[in-house]
Amino acid sequence: MAGSPDHLFNLRNNFYLGSYQAAINNSDLPNLSPDDAVERDCLVYRSYIAFGSYQLVINEIDSSAATPLQAVKLLALYLSNPHDKESTISSLKEWLADPAIGNNPILRLIAGIIFTHEEGYNEALKHTNAGGTMELHALNVQIFIKMHRSDYAERQLRVMQQIDEDHTLTQLANAWLNLAVGGSKIQEAYLIFQDFSEKYPMTGLILNGKAVCCMHMGNFDEAETLLLEALNKDTGCKGS
Repeated sequence: MAGSPDHLFNLRNNFYLGSYQAAINNSDLPNLSPDDAVERDCLVYRSYIAFGSYQLVINEIDSSAATPLQAVKLLALYLSNPHDKESTISSLKEWLADPAIGNNPILRLIAGIIFTHEEGYNEALKHTNAGGTMELHALNVQIFIKMHRSDYAERQLRVMQQIDEDHTLTQLANAWLNLAVGGSKIQEAYLIFQDFSEKYPMTGLILNGKAVCCMHMGNFDEAETLLLEALNKDTGCKGS
């Protein structure tokens, strides 16, 4: 909305770039609308999931919580118990089939993440392909890259660029696609991660991105340095 401040901008950015501790530490934001408060809580709990703190998320989100939070809890359940993932996936499918909540963007995003984990890319796309949020578009780019369909990934990226070319997720998706295409595009990907490293605190995600670019370009010494630095910053991230 024009003139309306985006209270969650920094929190989202921290999450997207892998600054999970910063996302958690700086989440006490005043004057949030009820919808923004739910989105804030989703980002914080997804940050805990990235740390592998599944049980904390499972314990804190109760059955009266809003649908997006229930979806995040489902992701924590899925990742925490790989031996019983069938029941989690069954619950997920049940919710997706419910007309009252099935189109919720966070539920669709979590469905996309879980089905992508399962390598069920077509199943994931059933729920993510319609887009609706920048995160859904970015996940679509990742799914198409995994399917070796950089042509479809590029279409999704163009949609993101039309919405907001400077958005962190647009820039990240651009870097992922450049890496997938390879060749002269690797340098472009490197410059995107370099730009992130100059604008924001360094994270494992940024360092790993730069390191992959360096390996593609044959700069193995720089890649090793970056990977060692990333290891030192490693937070035991398990998912998002």
